[in-house]
Formats: sequence, structure tokens, C-alpha cells
Amino acid sequence: MALRINDTFPNLTVETDQGTISMHDYIGDSWMILFSHPKDFTPVCTTEFGAVAQLADEWAKRNTKVIGLSVDAVEEHKQWKSDIESFAGAEAAFPIIADESLEVSKALDMLPSEAYLPDGRTAADSASVRVVFIVSPDKKVQLMMSYPMSVGRNFAEVLRALDALQACYNVPIATPANWVHGQDVIVALSLDDAAAKEKFGEIDVKLPYLRTTKMPA
Repeated sequence: MALRINDTFPNLTVETDQGTISMHDYIGDSWMILFSHPKDFTPVCTTEFGAVAQLADEWAKRNTKVIGLSVDAVEEHKQWKSDIESFAGAEAAFPIIADESLEVSKALDMLPSEAYLPDGRTAADSASVRVVFIVSPDKKVQLMMSYPMSVGRNFAEVLRALDALQACYNVPIATPANWVHGQDVIVALSLDDAAAKEKFGEIDVKLPYLRTTKMPA
């Protein structure tokens, strides 16, 4: 069955270059970002893993753990990390899931159940394994993004989306188009004007259904 927003992220046991990991234990009380790739030693993937490594301090500020996935073996991951770190000039300290069997990719609905890896495969054989999942501390899927082979992910946008999710988490607000951390937010329609003012203080009524307020602390 397809994963959807607000579904519980599967509690898979996975093999990584840092050992065996239970996904729910790994998430713990943190947020988690899983970003997946079709093959080690490929150009776009190397730049993306490098970008994630360079953002280590930003993930830490947001109480967020990152974990990669690539459809190759643990030993290949370990070797590939040298290239990633050389390219990025940063340590790739996060684990990378080894998914040679495609078990994880299928469980996360990134590949059809009949998918397999042919001999002499290329990245194109598992091309659709290019997804970002953002998972909250309650183990619920909060966001999913899928990318084609040719388009490198914009991790500034992943950070922006993470900021928005964290701002809205269990708070009756939403974020407008192009919102960045610190800007005004939208008051949820579940609150009438009186309730909104009681909760947030001043509100700006732009339209009866579009009211903004300062981002809550």
C-alpha cells in the first residue's frame, strides 16, 4: 500500500554502513529526513550526499537526523563516502542504508513489487528511488518529495520545508507560499478571530479566510 502523509513510517530494520538500525529507534525523539538514491558512484547522487554533509550543523539545530539510502551494498557505501567527503569538503557522518534486495525501496513504495536488479544494472534500473521523506518525532510521515534522475535536489528547500513543518507541528497555523523561518504565518481556519487573538495576539485580516500573525516563538 502506498505511503501517504500522516501514515506511520514503517519500523524497518535496515543494514547500513554504520551497522543494523531499527528505524523507529533511529528516529527516537527527533525529526528524520530519509533521502534515497538509485546507485553509488553516480554524479548527481554524489553532489546531493555532499550537500547533506555540508548541512550537518543545520540538521543538528533542528533536532533532525538524516539517513541516506542507496541501492548498493554496505562496502560500496563505505568506499563511496570517501568520494562524497572529498567532493563536499565535509564529513558524511550520517548512515546510508544498503538496499541491494530492494526490500526497503519496495516497503517505502518507491518501486513496484516486481522490480528487480538485473545483472550489469545501471542507475536507470532503479531510477524512481529518488525520494525525500520528512518524518516527525511521533513517527508520522509529514512530507514526501519525488525527483527524476536528471534533477538534483535543492536542500535549501528541504530545510525550508522542515522549518515550516516544525513551525506548524501541533500549532494551529500554516505557512504561505515562499515562507521562510521568521516570517508571518497563516492562522488556521479552525480558530475564529476571537480565539486567534486570544492565542496569538494581534492578527492581520487580509481576507475573511486569510489571516496572518507573527510566527509563534
